[in-house]
Amino acid sequence: MKVHLQVDGDPRRVLDSARSIVQAGADGAFSFEGQHDVFLPLVLSAVETDLEVMTNVAIAGPRSPLHLAHAAYDLQSYSGGRFRLGLGSQIRVHIEKRYSGRWEKPAARVAETVAAVKAIFAAWEGQAPLDFRGEFYTHTLMPANFNPGPNPYGPPAVLMGGLGPVMTRKAAEVADGLLVMPFTSTRFFAEQTMTAVTDGLRRAGRVDHPFPIIAQVMVAMGSIDTELRKAIDLVAFLIGFYGSTPNYRRVLDIEGWGELQPRLNALSKGGNYPEMRELVSDDMVDTYGVVGTPRQCAEQIYRRFGDHASEVCCYFPGYKPSIADLSAFVRSLHDLPSPSETSSARADLRH
Repeated sequence: MKVHLQVDGDPRRVLDSARSIVQAGADGAFSFEGQHDVFLPLVLSAVETDLEVMTNVAIAGPRSPLHLAHAAYDLQSYSGGRFRLGLGSQIRVHIEKRYSGRWEKPAARVAETVAAVKAIFAAWEGQAPLDFRGEFYTHTLMPANFNPGPNPYGPPAVLMGGLGPVMTRKAAEVADGLLVMPFTSTRFFAEQTMTAVTDGLRRAGRVDHPFPIIAQVMVAMGSIDTELRKAIDLVAFLIGFYGSTPNYRRVLDIEGWGELQPRLNALSKGGNYPEMRELVSDDMVDTYGVVGTPRQCAEQIYRRFGDHASEVCCYFPGYKPSIADLSAFVRSLHDLPSPSETSSARADLRH
């Protein structure tokens, strides 16, 4: 399995962070749109290392597809062809109150963003005139003095993040791969995510086309008890944060914990984070995260995703494993076999 680790977005730490990812033996670095810009850390990571780099994810709704296309095209050049553009939707309250954007048909909007970015790439590559007319975006003008021309490494892949069935199905219909939401479980991934992927590939007539599925997982890892207990607490806090979101209740429902969602939501609105943490049991951490030594965590990831995913993005929320543990974790994942990019789920569709 390929392993991607999150690069620190802080401009003061990004280079050291990227170099530590290389030291751990990981394959790639991904950025997260949180406290810092989602693109800029990848410029330094791409130039200073040989890592694969991706946004995971850039929020699509508030951005023009043209802005996204320019940033992605340039990062593809900076990295020598090692960049992938990961796009996602966020949730309504953030789009409207943090980004001051419009919230409407999020799955359709992100899918159209993917299609528009690809149409812009095609125009720059000289494959077709720019004539994109969608429900949300129109791109019909590309004068020569604004056209960068063909990228020497070809256009980058465009990935979509997804959790619910509609967004996941749309990703399978239009994107170059799926970034699986880290708030998931073995059962949710098998029964909900993969069902939606299969449906989307069928609808788009893409059953025989490669469609990478990139797993994401919250990791509570430690070689000694005190380290592991701290990691468990921090992963539990993140699970409580995700679980407080009404849109994510389906992930709790499928495992029988749906009644916790409104309680977590009420506590989050009051800033009662310690009480949120207390509602998240160790069983929930085991279900939605992976827990244990480096080898145990790698094996759990493989059991959850290995039949369908050949890559994984790993989160260590709020803590940093030792370089020895991180290296052992990466080596263990590299040692595990990977499925082909053409998921075994699609082999079933042909019979």
